[in-house]
Amino acid sequence: MTTDKIARFAAFVEKDPDNKLHRFALAQALYQGGELERAEAAFGDCLEKDPEWMVAAIKRGRCCVELARWDEARRWLDRGAELAEAQHHEEPFEEIRELMDQLPGD
Repeated sequence: MTTDKIARFAAFVEKDPDNKLHRFALAQALYQGGELERAEAAFGDCLEKDPEWMVAAIKRGRCCVELARWDEARRWLDRGAELAEAQHHEEPFEEIRELMDQLPGD
C-alpha cells in the first residue's frame, strides 16, 4: 500500500512540481514507507518551496533523528521550534522536546 502511495504522490509531484502539498504528501508517504533518506530530502524540498513551513521542518528533524544525523536533527528541530513560536503554535513543542531528548548531549 505504501509503495502505491509513494508512486501516486511522485506522479503528482512530477505533474505539478510547484504544488507544495503534493511534495509534502510524497515526503509523508516516503517516511511511512521507511525510506528515511528520501523522506528527509523530500521534506527539504518542501522547505525550499516554503521556508516557513513549521511541520516540514519538524518532520525533517524527525528523519534526521532516526538517521542518527544529530547536528542536522538539532538544526531542523530548532528551526521548527523557532517557527512554532513565531507562528504562535504551542502543540509542536512536546513533539520537538521528545525528539530533542533523543539527541546525544554535547
